[in-house]
Amino acid sequence: MPSSAPVSSPPVSAQPGSRSPWRSLRHRSMRWWSVANFVSNAGTWMQLTVQNLLVLQITGSAAATGLSMSVQAAPALLMSVLGGAAVDRWPRKLTAAVSQATLSAVAFTTAVLVALDRLDMTSLMVLAAVTGVVATVDNPACALLGNDLVPAEDVPSAIGVGALVFNAGRLAGAALAGVTVGFLGTAAAYFANGFSFLFVTAVIPFLRPAAGAVRQVAASGKRAQPPGMTVREGLAFFARRPRLLALAGVTGVSAVFGRNYGLTLAVLVTGPLAGDAGAFGTVSTVLAVGGIVGAVLGARLRRPSVRLVGALAAAGALLQVVAGMSPSLAVLLVLVLPMAVVESVSDTAGTAVLQTDPPARLRGRVLGVWGSVGTVWSLGGPPALGLLMELAGPRGALITGGLVIATSIATGHLLHTRRTPPPVLVPAPAATPSPLKTAA
Repeated sequence: MPSSAPVSSPPVSAQPGSRSPWRSLRHRSMRWWSVANFVSNAGTWMQLTVQNLLVLQITGSAAATGLSMSVQAAPALLMSVLGGAAVDRWPRKLTAAVSQATLSAVAFTTAVLVALDRLDMTSLMVLAAVTGVVATVDNPACALLGNDLVPAEDVPSAIGVGALVFNAGRLAGAALAGVTVGFLGTAAAYFANGFSFLFVTAVIPFLRPAAGAVRQVAASGKRAQPPGMTVREGLAFFARRPRLLALAGVTGVSAVFGRNYGLTLAVLVTGPLAGDAGAFGTVSTVLAVGGIVGAVLGARLRRPSVRLVGALAAAGALLQVVAGMSPSLAVLLVLVLPMAVVESVSDTAGTAVLQTDPPARLRGRVLGVWGSVGTVWSLGGPPALGLLMELAGPRGALITGGLVIATSIATGHLLHTRRTPPPVLVPAPAATPSPLKTAA
């Protein structure tokens, strides 16, 4: 396994002030990393496309399908902080390579069990739990490794390109899944995912940090950070960092009262707007297009801030309010596109702040804390929003949720403004005559 010691990369033609969304791809390692992520995402979505159907075939229970998803997500709630600490402690390239190889082994094991018709509910749950545990290390390791490949000012571009690669891999994986399973069977999707992880593992040794990247520095064969580092240090930093707390607040309220458009808009389209599944499919397509456009726009950012994230989230919330009052499907489609664009730009900006604000030695643990908190939102948001729809209906849920988001962000901004002391104006010293002018 290669050393994670930084290797000087050849100079890249600098483009000061460039706002091109593709500027991160000027770096050779970032291009290879993007290709690797596309292959990995395509393989993952091939597997995910058939996985729920496989669980239904084994158990015949929709509840069991949901349980398998929860078992895979649960480790992120409990162990993300420990996973982030491991990323801070160990050489990043080694950590990412080992985690990818482990995920490959899990995929191949599942494929063999499926091919031999030996996969039962117990083994499926064990494999799902193992995948969730490995992901608590793999997610922050791969995210931060990608940031190492570009200068700090190009991190938003790298995140935006990553979002595009994710969506492209999702589309390709879903399309390939049907063809692969139709010709080769269900096990083939798991084998393909295993090979996609191996491809990433093979690419990692050849990646080189970019000049000017703010990265973890580790000598060959040594730990990346002193052994005395603790999880508590990461938790304390997060809790004492107003920017990160504000970002968590904005993201949390948006996740609970908005963003779950697959739920709220589905009920709105098929209920008050009297649409069918095809109509919601059109809405979903527009949402996907808006997400891609937003990722490109977000990649143009150079120095995103929490204030920008909050402003975008508030704008998206107000659009959500108007969408809740849509009189027809046509009006809703007009509103859905900017909603998705604003959400995607906000996500890119927030991710850039999260991954660049902490010191390099703490970034793994901060991402670990964020992973635990984000899992709470992802697990608690849909049930809370479902309850709100039961009480207020789909229109009421969209309108109320949007108003809660916008009001919360505005209130937080006002409180921050009041707590921030005004700048102290120091009077300029009295002008003294210049010796040359006096002589004149």
